[in-house]
Amino acid sequence: MPRRTSAPKRATTTTLAPSTVHVRLEGLEGQHQRLLTQIKKKRTELNNFVEQMRSIATQIYQRTTPKVEKINALDEEIHTLFNEILTKKKLAKQTKHKIEQIYRNLQLAGIISEKVDDEEDAEFDELFEFHEQEKEIPHEYRQQQPELESPSAARNEESKKIRSYFLRLAEIFHPDKATDSETQMRHTEIMKEINKAYQEGDLARLLEIEKKHEVGEIIDSSSEDDLTRKCSRLEQQNEFLKTQYETLKKELRSFKNTPEGAMVSECKKVKKKGFDPIDQLSLQIESQIEIISEIRDYVKDFNSAKMTIKEFLNGPAVLSSRNQSKIEDFLDQILEEMGE
Repeated sequence: MPRRTSAPKRATTTTLAPSTVHVRLEGLEGQHQRLLTQIKKKRTELNNFVEQMRSIATQIYQRTTPKVEKINALDEEIHTLFNEILTKKKLAKQTKHKIEQIYRNLQLAGIISEKVDDEEDAEFDELFEFHEQEKEIPHEYRQQQPELESPSAARNEESKKIRSYFLRLAEIFHPDKATDSETQMRHTEIMKEINKAYQEGDLARLLEIEKKHEVGEIIDSSSEDDLTRKCSRLEQQNEFLKTQYETLKKELRSFKNTPEGAMVSECKKVKKKGFDPIDQLSLQIESQIEIISEIRDYVKDFNSAKMTIKEFLNGPAVLSSRNQSKIEDFLDQILEEMGE
Protein backbone atom coordinates (compact mmCIF):
# COMPACT_ATOMS: atom_id res chain seq x y z
CA MET A 1 0.00 0.00 0.00
CA PRO A 2 1.52 3.26 -1.09
CA ARG A 3 2.72 5.50 1.63
CA ARG A 4 0.69 8.69 2.14
CA THR A 5 2.65 11.89 1.93
CA SER A 6 1.49 15.02 3.65
CA ALA A 7 0.97 18.11 1.53
CA PRO A 8 3.73 20.69 1.88
CA LYS A 9 2.90 23.49 4.31
CA ARG A 10 2.16 26.85 2.75
CA ALA A 11 4.49 29.66 3.77
CA THR A 12 2.56 32.26 5.72
CA THR A 13 3.56 35.92 5.33
CA THR A 14 3.01 38.32 8.15
CA THR A 15 2.50 42.02 7.33
CA LEU A 16 4.32 44.21 9.79
CA ALA A 17 2.45 47.27 10.94
CA PRO A 18 4.29 50.54 10.26
CA SER A 19 6.40 51.59 13.19
CA THR A 20 5.95 54.90 15.00
CA VAL A 21 8.96 56.37 13.22
CA HIS A 22 7.50 55.39 9.81
CA VAL A 23 4.20 57.13 10.65
CA ARG A 24 6.08 60.18 11.90
CA LEU A 25 8.19 60.30 8.75
CA GLU A 26 5.15 60.00 6.50
CA GLY A 27 3.45 62.89 8.31
CA LEU A 28 6.54 65.09 8.08
CA GLU A 29 6.99 64.36 4.38
CA GLY A 30 3.35 65.24 3.74
CA GLN A 31 3.74 68.50 5.66
CA HIS A 32 6.98 69.21 3.78
CA GLN A 33 5.29 68.81 0.41
CA ARG A 34 2.31 70.97 1.43
CA LEU A 35 4.64 73.75 2.58
CA LEU A 36 6.59 73.63 -0.68
CA THR A 37 3.31 73.89 -2.64
CA GLN A 38 2.03 76.77 -0.47
CA ILE A 39 5.32 78.68 -0.78
CA LYS A 40 5.39 78.24 -4.55
CA LYS A 41 1.79 79.45 -4.84
CA LYS A 42 2.35 82.43 -2.52
CA ARG A 43 5.57 83.43 -4.28
CA THR A 44 3.77 83.31 -7.64
CA GLU A 45 0.97 85.46 -6.18
CA LEU A 46 3.52 87.96 -4.82
CA ASN A 47 5.47 88.14 -8.09
CA ASN A 48 2.26 88.60 -10.10
CA PHE A 49 1.08 91.39 -7.80
CA VAL A 50 4.43 93.21 -8.00
CA GLU A 51 4.37 92.85 -11.78
CA GLN A 52 0.84 94.33 -11.88
CA MET A 53 2.05 97.28 -9.79
CA ARG A 54 4.96 97.87 -12.18
CA SER A 55 2.75 97.53 -15.24
CA ILE A 56 0.15 100.00 -13.95
CA ALA A 57 2.85 102.45 -12.82
CA THR A 58 4.50 102.28 -16.26
CA GLN A 59 1.19 102.86 -18.07
CA ILE A 60 0.32 105.78 -15.82
CA TYR A 61 3.77 107.31 -16.28
CA GLN A 62 3.69 106.97 -20.07
CA ARG A 63 0.15 108.30 -20.50
CA THR A 64 0.08 111.05 -17.90
CA THR A 65 3.62 112.47 -17.85
CA PRO A 66 2.96 115.07 -20.61
CA LYS A 67 -0.21 116.19 -18.81
CA VAL A 68 1.54 116.40 -15.43
CA GLU A 69 4.34 118.45 -17.01
CA LYS A 70 1.73 120.83 -18.40
CA ILE A 71 0.17 121.20 -14.93
CA ASN A 72 3.60 121.95 -13.44
CA ALA A 73 4.25 124.61 -16.10
CA LEU A 74 0.86 126.24 -15.45
CA ASP A 75 1.46 126.07 -11.71
CA GLU A 76 4.82 127.83 -12.02
CA GLU A 77 3.29 130.47 -14.29
CA ILE A 78 0.53 131.27 -11.77
CA HIS A 79 3.09 131.67 -8.96
CA THR A 80 5.17 134.00 -11.15
CA LEU A 81 2.09 136.10 -12.01
CA PHE A 82 1.06 136.48 -8.37
CA ASN A 83 4.62 137.40 -7.45
CA GLU A 84 4.60 140.16 -10.09
CA ILE A 85 1.21 141.45 -8.93
CA LEU A 86 2.22 141.59 -5.25
CA THR A 87 5.68 143.08 -5.81
CA LYS A 88 5.29 145.37 -8.83
CA LYS A 89 1.73 146.65 -8.75
CA LYS A 90 0.82 149.64 -6.59
CA LEU A 91 -1.94 148.31 -4.39
CA ALA A 92 -3.76 149.60 -1.33
CA LYS A 93 -2.90 147.71 1.84
CA GLN A 94 -6.37 146.16 2.18
CA THR A 95 -6.48 145.20 -1.51
CA LYS A 96 -3.03 143.61 -1.32
CA HIS A 97 -4.14 141.64 1.72
CA LYS A 98 -7.20 140.32 -0.17
CA ILE A 99 -5.07 139.33 -3.16
CA GLU A 100 -2.65 137.51 -0.83
CA GLN A 101 -5.66 135.73 0.66
CA ILE A 102 -6.83 134.58 -2.79
CA TYR A 103 -3.30 133.39 -3.55
CA ARG A 104 -3.13 131.51 -0.26
CA ASN A 105 -6.60 129.97 -0.70
CA LEU A 106 -5.61 128.60 -4.10
CA GLN A 107 -2.65 126.89 -2.43
CA LEU A 108 -4.65 125.56 0.52
CA ALA A 109 -7.30 124.17 -1.84
CA GLY A 110 -4.56 122.19 -3.60
CA ILE A 111 -5.29 123.87 -6.93
CA ILE A 112 -1.73 125.19 -7.09
CA SER A 113 1.33 124.06 -5.16
CA GLU A 114 2.21 125.61 -1.82
CA LYS A 115 5.12 128.04 -1.71
CA VAL A 116 7.02 128.66 1.52
CA ASP A 117 8.56 132.08 2.10
CA ASP A 118 12.35 132.17 2.13
CA GLU A 119 12.35 133.44 5.73
CA GLU A 120 10.04 130.62 6.88
CA ASP A 121 12.16 128.12 4.94
CA ALA A 122 15.33 129.38 6.63
CA GLU A 123 13.70 129.14 10.08
CA PHE A 124 12.62 125.57 9.31
CA ASP A 125 16.15 124.63 8.22
CA GLU A 126 17.62 126.09 11.41
CA LEU A 127 15.07 124.21 13.51
CA PHE A 128 15.82 120.96 11.66
CA GLU A 129 19.58 121.42 12.14
CA PHE A 130 19.03 122.07 15.86
CA HIS A 131 17.11 118.81 16.29
CA GLU A 132 19.74 116.91 14.31
CA GLN A 133 22.43 118.26 16.66
CA GLU A 134 20.35 117.18 19.65
CA LYS A 135 20.16 113.66 18.22
CA GLU A 136 23.94 113.34 17.87
CA ILE A 137 25.48 111.18 20.62
CA PRO A 138 29.15 111.59 21.57
CA HIS A 139 31.35 108.76 20.33
CA GLU A 140 32.58 108.00 23.86
CA TYR A 141 29.03 107.62 25.13
CA ARG A 142 28.02 105.37 22.24
CA GLN A 143 30.78 102.94 23.11
CA GLN A 144 29.40 102.59 26.63
CA GLN A 145 25.94 101.59 25.43
CA PRO A 146 25.06 97.92 26.00
CA GLU A 147 24.68 95.87 22.84
CA LEU A 148 21.06 95.06 22.21
CA GLU A 149 20.05 91.70 20.79
CA SER A 150 19.49 91.99 17.09
CA PRO A 151 15.81 91.56 16.10
CA SER A 152 16.99 89.84 12.93
CA ALA A 153 18.64 86.94 14.77
CA ALA A 154 16.06 84.48 13.43
CA ARG A 155 16.54 85.90 9.95
CA ASN A 156 20.31 85.42 10.21
CA GLU A 157 19.81 81.80 11.24
CA GLU A 158 17.58 81.28 8.21
CA SER A 159 20.19 82.94 5.97
CA LYS A 160 22.87 80.60 7.33
CA LYS A 161 20.65 77.62 6.60
CA ILE A 162 20.00 78.80 3.05
CA ARG A 163 23.72 79.39 2.52
CA SER A 164 24.59 75.89 3.77
CA TYR A 165 22.14 74.33 1.28
CA PHE A 166 23.46 76.57 -1.48
CA LEU A 167 27.08 75.56 -0.82
CA ARG A 168 26.12 71.89 -0.67
CA LEU A 169 24.28 72.00 -4.01
CA ALA A 170 26.95 74.18 -5.61
CA GLU A 171 29.57 71.63 -4.58
CA ILE A 172 27.61 68.88 -6.34
CA PHE A 173 26.53 70.74 -9.47
CA HIS A 174 29.50 73.00 -10.18
CA PRO A 175 30.06 72.74 -13.96
CA ASP A 176 33.84 72.41 -13.52
CA LYS A 177 33.30 69.08 -11.77
CA ALA A 178 31.55 67.58 -14.81
CA THR A 179 33.51 64.99 -16.79
CA ASP A 180 31.78 65.51 -20.16
CA SER A 181 30.31 68.44 -22.09
CA GLU A 182 26.71 67.20 -21.84
CA THR A 183 26.85 66.95 -18.05
CA GLN A 184 28.61 70.30 -17.88
CA MET A 185 25.79 71.98 -19.83
CA ARG A 186 23.15 70.35 -17.59
CA HIS A 187 24.99 71.39 -14.44
CA THR A 188 25.31 74.95 -15.78
CA GLU A 189 21.51 75.20 -16.10
CA ILE A 190 20.99 73.69 -12.64
CA MET A 191 23.51 76.15 -11.16
CA LYS A 192 21.52 79.04 -12.66
CA GLU A 193 18.46 77.81 -10.71
CA ILE A 194 20.54 77.36 -7.56
CA ASN A 195 22.04 80.87 -7.81
CA LYS A 196 18.63 82.45 -8.44
CA ALA A 197 17.09 80.66 -5.46
CA TYR A 198 20.01 81.68 -3.25
CA GLN A 199 19.86 85.34 -4.32
CA GLU A 200 16.11 85.42 -3.57
CA GLY A 201 16.59 83.64 -0.24
CA ASP A 202 14.28 80.88 -1.44
CA LEU A 203 14.99 77.83 0.73
CA ALA A 204 11.95 76.03 -0.69
CA ARG A 205 13.37 76.21 -4.20
CA LEU A 206 16.75 74.88 -3.04
CA LEU A 207 15.01 71.94 -1.37
CA GLU A 208 13.00 71.30 -4.54
CA ILE A 209 16.20 71.23 -6.59
CA GLU A 210 17.73 68.82 -4.08
CA LYS A 211 14.68 66.54 -4.26
CA LYS A 212 14.35 66.78 -8.05
CA HIS A 213 17.91 65.66 -8.66
CA GLU A 214 17.93 63.16 -5.77
CA VAL A 215 21.02 64.45 -4.02
CA GLY A 216 19.84 63.85 -0.47
CA GLU A 217 21.60 61.37 1.77
CA ILE A 218 20.80 57.68 1.25
CA ILE A 219 18.34 56.43 3.86
CA ASP A 220 17.87 52.77 4.76
CA SER A 221 14.12 52.36 5.30
CA SER A 222 14.77 49.43 7.64
CA SER A 223 17.14 51.37 9.86
CA GLU A 224 15.49 53.12 12.80
CA ASP A 225 18.51 55.41 13.18
CA ASP A 226 18.42 56.50 9.52
CA LEU A 227 14.67 57.16 9.67
CA THR A 228 14.94 59.09 12.94
CA ARG A 229 17.75 61.19 11.49
CA LYS A 230 15.65 61.95 8.41
CA CYS A 231 12.69 62.92 10.62
CA SER A 232 14.86 65.37 12.55
CA ARG A 233 16.13 66.92 9.36
CA LEU A 234 12.61 67.24 7.93
CA GLU A 235 11.33 68.84 11.14
CA GLN A 236 14.06 71.44 10.95
CA GLN A 237 13.42 72.10 7.25
CA ASN A 238 9.68 72.40 7.83
CA GLU A 239 10.21 75.03 10.53
CA PHE A 240 12.31 77.10 8.13
CA LEU A 241 9.72 76.62 5.39
CA LYS A 242 6.96 77.83 7.73
CA THR A 243 9.02 80.96 8.41
CA GLN A 244 9.55 81.51 4.70
CA TYR A 245 5.81 81.13 4.03
CA GLU A 246 4.91 83.63 6.76
CA THR A 247 7.52 86.07 5.39
CA LEU A 248 6.00 85.83 1.91
CA LYS A 249 2.52 86.51 3.32
CA LYS A 250 3.81 89.58 5.16
CA GLU A 251 5.57 90.87 2.05
CA LEU A 252 2.38 90.50 0.00
CA ARG A 253 0.33 92.31 2.66
CA SER A 254 2.86 95.13 2.86
CA PHE A 255 2.77 95.59 -0.93
CA LYS A 256 -1.03 95.64 -0.92
CA ASN A 257 -1.01 98.32 1.80
CA THR A 258 1.12 100.72 -0.28
CA PRO A 259 -0.54 103.46 -2.41
CA GLU A 260 0.62 101.55 -5.51
CA GLY A 261 -0.92 98.34 -4.15
CA ALA A 262 -4.20 100.11 -3.43
CA MET A 263 -4.12 101.37 -7.03
CA VAL A 264 -3.94 97.78 -8.31
CA SER A 265 -7.03 96.89 -6.27
CA GLU A 266 -8.89 99.99 -7.47
CA CYS A 267 -7.98 99.25 -11.09
CA LYS A 268 -9.41 95.75 -10.76
CA LYS A 269 -12.68 97.14 -9.37
CA VAL A 270 -12.97 99.74 -12.14
CA LYS A 271 -12.22 97.18 -14.87
CA LYS A 272 -15.01 94.94 -13.56
CA LYS A 273 -17.40 97.83 -14.22
CA GLY A 274 -16.20 98.02 -17.82
CA PHE A 275 -14.00 101.13 -17.54
CA ASP A 276 -10.33 101.71 -18.28
CA PRO A 277 -8.85 103.10 -15.01
CA ILE A 278 -5.95 104.81 -16.83
CA ASP A 279 -8.42 106.56 -19.13
CA GLN A 280 -10.40 107.73 -16.11
CA LEU A 281 -7.23 109.10 -14.52
CA SER A 282 -6.27 110.88 -17.75
CA LEU A 283 -9.70 112.51 -17.91
CA GLN A 284 -9.36 113.71 -14.33
CA ILE A 285 -5.96 115.25 -15.08
CA GLU A 286 -7.34 116.93 -18.21
CA SER A 287 -10.17 118.37 -16.13
CA GLN A 288 -7.60 119.66 -13.65
CA ILE A 289 -5.60 121.23 -16.50
CA GLU A 290 -8.75 123.00 -17.68
CA ILE A 291 -9.38 124.47 -14.21
CA ILE A 292 -5.75 125.56 -13.69
CA SER A 293 -5.65 127.08 -17.20
CA GLU A 294 -8.74 129.20 -16.43
CA ILE A 295 -7.16 130.37 -13.16
CA ARG A 296 -3.92 131.21 -15.00
CA ASP A 297 -5.92 133.30 -17.53
CA TYR A 298 -7.80 135.01 -14.69
CA VAL A 299 -4.55 136.04 -12.93
CA LYS A 300 -2.89 136.93 -16.24
CA ASP A 301 -5.78 139.21 -17.26
CA PHE A 302 -5.54 141.13 -14.00
CA ASN A 303 -1.77 141.42 -14.26
CA SER A 304 -2.07 142.82 -17.80
CA ALA A 305 -4.82 145.27 -16.71
CA LYS A 306 -7.57 143.49 -18.63
CA MET A 307 -9.56 143.09 -15.43
CA THR A 308 -10.47 145.50 -12.66
CA ILE A 309 -9.51 144.97 -9.04
CA LYS A 310 -13.18 144.51 -8.16
CA GLU A 311 -13.58 141.76 -10.78
CA PHE A 312 -10.38 140.12 -9.62
CA LEU A 313 -11.40 140.11 -5.96
CA ASN A 314 -14.62 138.32 -6.87
CA GLY A 315 -12.44 135.28 -7.55
CA PRO A 316 -12.14 132.96 -10.56
CA ALA A 317 -15.44 131.99 -12.17
CA VAL A 318 -14.30 128.37 -12.38
CA LEU A 319 -14.07 128.16 -8.58
CA SER A 320 -17.56 129.58 -8.15
CA SER A 321 -19.02 127.03 -10.57
CA ARG A 322 -16.99 124.30 -8.88
CA ASN A 323 -18.34 125.22 -5.44
CA GLN A 324 -21.86 125.41 -6.85
CA SER A 325 -21.47 121.91 -8.29
CA LYS A 326 -20.32 120.62 -4.90
CA ILE A 327 -23.32 122.20 -3.18
CA GLU A 328 -25.70 120.64 -5.72
CA ASP A 329 -24.11 117.20 -5.24
CA PHE A 330 -24.43 117.57 -1.47
CA LEU A 331 -28.13 118.51 -1.73
CA ASP A 332 -28.82 115.61 -4.10
CA GLN A 333 -27.19 113.25 -1.60
CA ILE A 334 -29.34 114.58 1.25
CA LEU A 335 -32.54 114.25 -0.80
CA GLU A 336 -31.59 110.72 -1.84
CA GLU A 337 -30.98 109.73 1.80
CA MET A 338 -34.31 111.29 2.83
CA GLY A 339 -36.08 109.33 0.05
CA GLU A 340 -34.51 106.10 1.30
